[in-house]
Amino acid sequence: MRPAGALRARWGRTGRSTRWAAAGAAVVLAGGAAAWGATAGDAAHVETSSQRIAVVDGPKDDQRVTLDTTFYKPAGASKGPAILLAHGFGGSKRDVADEARGLARAGYAVLAWSARGFGRSSGEIALNSPDYEVKDTRQLIDWLARRPEVRLDGPGDPRVGMAGESYGGAIALMTAAYDKRVDAIAPQITWNSLPDALFPDAAAGAEPADGVFKKLWAGLFFTGNAGRTACGRFLPSLCDMYQDVAAKGRPTEAAISTLRRSSPASVADRIKVPALLVQGQTDSLFPLGQADANARAIAANGAPVSVVWFQGGHDGGDPETERVQGLVRDFFDARLMRSAKPSPDGFTVTRAGGLDSSTQEVVVDEATTRRYPGLSGDPSALPLRGNEQTIFNPAGGSPTSISALPGLGALGSFGSLGGSLGGQLPADMPGQTAAFDTRPLDHPLWLTGAASVRLRVTGDGPLFAKLYDVPPGGSAAPARRLAAPFRVSGGARGSEVTVTLPAMDYRFDRGHRLRLVIATTDMGFATPAEPSSYKVRVVSPLTVPSVPSLETAPAPLPVWVWGLPVAGVALALAILLPGRRKRGAETDSDVPLEISGLTKAYKNGHLAVSDLSFRVEKGQVLGLLGPNGAGKTTTLRMLMGLIHPDSGSIRIFGHRVYPGAPVLARLGSFVEGPGFLPHLSGRDNLDLYWRATGRPLDEAHLEEALQIADLGSALDRTVRTYSQGMRQRLAIAQAMLGLPDLLVLDEPTNGLDPPQIREMREVLVRYAAAGRTVIVSSHLLAEVEQTCTHAVVMANGRRVAAGPVAEITGSGRRLEDAFLEIIGEGS
Repeated sequence: MRPAGALRARWGRTGRSTRWAAAGAAVVLAGGAAAWGATAGDAAHVETSSQRIAVVDGPKDDQRVTLDTTFYKPAGASKGPAILLAHGFGGSKRDVADEARGLARAGYAVLAWSARGFGRSSGEIALNSPDYEVKDTRQLIDWLARRPEVRLDGPGDPRVGMAGESYGGAIALMTAAYDKRVDAIAPQITWNSLPDALFPDAAAGAEPADGVFKKLWAGLFFTGNAGRTACGRFLPSLCDMYQDVAAKGRPTEAAISTLRRSSPASVADRIKVPALLVQGQTDSLFPLGQADANARAIAANGAPVSVVWFQGGHDGGDPETERVQGLVRDFFDARLMRSAKPSPDGFTVTRAGGLDSSTQEVVVDEATTRRYPGLSGDPSALPLRGNEQTIFNPAGGSPTSISALPGLGALGSFGSLGGSLGGQLPADMPGQTAAFDTRPLDHPLWLTGAASVRLRVTGDGPLFAKLYDVPPGGSAAPARRLAAPFRVSGGARGSEVTVTLPAMDYRFDRGHRLRLVIATTDMGFATPAEPSSYKVRVVSPLTVPSVPSLETAPAPLPVWVWGLPVAGVALALAILLPGRRKRGAETDSDVPLEISGLTKAYKNGHLAVSDLSFRVEKGQVLGLLGPNGAGKTTTLRMLMGLIHPDSGSIRIFGHRVYPGAPVLARLGSFVEGPGFLPHLSGRDNLDLYWRATGRPLDEAHLEEALQIADLGSALDRTVRTYSQGMRQRLAIAQAMLGLPDLLVLDEPTNGLDPPQIREMREVLVRYAAAGRTVIVSSHLLAEVEQTCTHAVVMANGRRVAAGPVAEITGSGRRLEDAFLEIIGEGS
């Protein structure tokens, strides 16, 4: 379930489009209503067809709903297993197009569709009801069974898997329960029980009827998509249910019953297929406990289950798109394609492992174990200190404490940005919280699972339990911005309650303390308007689970470790053999860029760049062309000194490139997407970037860069409000600060509309005409043809053509025709 409006961003779905302009023409199949197109990608062409499939409108057997679908034929094979690929709440089939193409290139027949009530599909939203959405998917499986490209296990029985995140993940679980033809599922960041997710209660044995209403998330779903009605395209009965609950602030029996029917928990005993469950650690909507409940239920049925916890989630964080999609593809390869032996049931957690010194990006490590331990793990008991404390719920329920908000759950996590913003949030309000600390740890503790504690509380109402990390002499910070709501009804006499805190994976260092915080308010939940007070004391140690069997692969030795001997030999030769360089080998300091014999292979053996050589002169606009995987971005990263080549050389204005080389000050670049501090304005981001260079402000040529960005008054708005196109223009302006002699841009026109693309073309031509040099990596062949004077064409890491654009195209031909011919020969 993905929220509408501003939070409809495709979490976990970042990635560059693989559609190529040279292969974008569609042809109409003779005698058919579907339009077929061919797209070129990493290794193979993918043919697609779009069609509207009519399905029965739920219980109304005499009416039909049409679902907007796209079918992706398996590349390089006449038949393949099928995958139904679903989207998140508020999205459509377009959100999963890139993933669908990747699966099709791997040999799968993929059907992506817009769920009823979303995109261009008709019908009303029923929240994955068995009577509606599940009926739809079963009819889509019928449709797949009739396709000649789909491998069958029997008449009318396609070999089929299902994948999707959030709303799309739940429909995979539900369909597997109701249709035995589903052979494997890979749901992501989704729910087990909607009542438990929207009315959680962390007290042992509690039921959703006593749960605390998760009002902010519920409001985003039911009213964030509003149009002609208060709840948009929801079934009227669901809209009435939400409005009743929102007005009362408490669940009704009817609401719980309705939501339970749309929950895998209601049919858990029927899900008997292999499952890969991927859940986010930055998720206040469907926290890790939801995946745990699904895992335990499916395993109880005897089906194999693997569980992955990754850094992202509904609140943001790192989506780890490439990693997650790779895990899903490997899972289907084993379970559907049967091209690999299925991995044993296991558990994987991704962890922030520090900063990569060459890119300043957070390194994410994988910790794995062969058995999913659940949330209780290997527990240890940590005594808590603190007397009984009295806390108050304010009149009107305001001001409130903040644990997580939709889209803000990542604040306060690793990284300078998270720290700076997270510290400014009023996490807890004075007088509203009780705190109990452990002693300082005498050794590091890695909490993996859900901690628990027993409390004695007097008072009636909801409370919120959270866990903090307290360093020596420092201020406490949330271990994760998650709260566990629970409801007490002890009255004046009090009662004891066991509370399970939010599940997480978190390391507490030696000397740190764990702090249990109990709050009376939380902005994400409904709390009473009447003033009240509570007395809270702990009656047990804090039980903290860990998983000692989790192992992280050792990091490779840094380059300098094995590079020192080589550097020593090189230094000795430089001292002992002065003046031996031949004059003919000297580089020309007037040449902006010269690459010779450049080669780079990655740890997995993939040869990204092989023996690449080319030269760029002053005044040229060079287009670096090639399909995804050709090695363009790897080449640019080596050019910028971000990664080391295995062999070969790069010289900018005659100087060798290495990390931190002074000559890099003459290079401006924009590679692999814009990165800005979202809470600062566009102008402040440019100013901060230039100040970080340490160069005088009058050398920035800020006004020229701002003229290029052409953001108008938006320049003084925070970057978080920018569209993709606005971020792209700001990033290009940032690359042009200081008017560098060599400008390197990776896909600069992504997110720009046609007038902006034309303007960008003119900017680049003018920029080079002033005696500077521009290198543009792009997949828009027509733009390269109109903008660039020269081109280098790459395929499979190698240079397959280079020279003036006019020479590459030949007389009377367009660049796209020449490109396809060259790529074909280069392959």
